[in-house]
Amino acid sequence: MALQRKLRVLTFLITFSLIASTTGAQVVYSTNYASEGVKVFVSKYKSDADLVVYKSKYKSDADGNEGVWFFTNYKSDAKKIIYFTSYKSDADIIIFFSEYKSDAGWRNKNKQHVMY
Repeated sequence: MALQRKLRVLTFLITFSLIASTTGAQVVYSTNYASEGVKVFVSKYKSDADLVVYKSKYKSDADGNEGVWFFTNYKSDAKKIIYFTSYKSDADIIIFFSEYKSDAGWRNKNKQHVMY
């Protein structure tokens, strides 16, 4: 009995780890076409943002859906394609770019699904 339970727990943990490591990674590609991706408006004010984003220099930092983004030059490498819109009213989400990784994160969790 104890062995079966341990195997089930181990199977669950392995499955969860694999799913968590492959979903929601924020390696993004910026496209020139609105129809290809999530429409993003960049706010000048942190208080207006749904998501505070930190631009990482390293792809390995961009894991999860927590606002740490790595911009790739290749669409095929991206987990999410985004389009920067000029109008707030056209946006799916509003972001604010921060200079500090510790600031990154969702301010409006209702929009979190947009980046999964």
